[in-house]
Amino acid sequence: MTDSLGDFYTGRPTAQIAQELLGHELIYQTPAGTMSGWIVEAEAYLGEQDTAAHAFNGRYTAANAALYDAPGTIYIYILRGYYMLDVATQAAGTPQGILIRGIEPHRGLDLMQQHRDKPIPDVTNGPGKLTAALGLQSKDLNRTMLGANNLTITPTITRQPRNVTATSRVGVSDGSWHDRPLRYIVAGNPFVSGSRKRDWDRENHGWQS
Repeated sequence: MTDSLGDFYTGRPTAQIAQELLGHELIYQTPAGTMSGWIVEAEAYLGEQDTAAHAFNGRYTAANAALYDAPGTIYIYILRGYYMLDVATQAAGTPQGILIRGIEPHRGLDLMQQHRDKPIPDVTNGPGKLTAALGLQSKDLNRTMLGANNLTITPTITRQPRNVTATSRVGVSDGSWHDRPLRYIVAGNPFVSGSRKRDWDRENHGWQS
């Protein structure tokens, strides 16, 4: 992992990092080929004080230990039978992170559809869908650094959103933080989970160009 990639995940609030992550490219290299997509949806989880976070009240287990590691550490966990991809933010020991919830495919769409035989945009418009499409169906990369193996996220933005919208997080119904606007999306992008067809920008998918 480059210094600039590690630096991206610290030095400012996790919510800001999540918003700024939109338009960066997630890249997964496999023996069958390279797959990638631009991040269009990301959720921030703010550690000990966040009632929806895995580290709420300082909870530390073998399962969530990646959140306590260095910024840019990959955190993979299973939720309702689906693999979820999270990235740790902030300095080691501060258990905050960002859940990658949606990507717009760029490279390797045919390979993604071999893994997940669904029509566009249903291939990658959700956190469990995108990991299935990538074939990322194990915890092998958990507690490794982005860029150390075959999974990375570009340290700089590669597509610029026209508008970013903040909403409450998906599936968070309990606790005082259930309605905090910590989910960030590229407005109008069809690959945002649960988006309505009438809201899609069919020409530019919510990008500036």
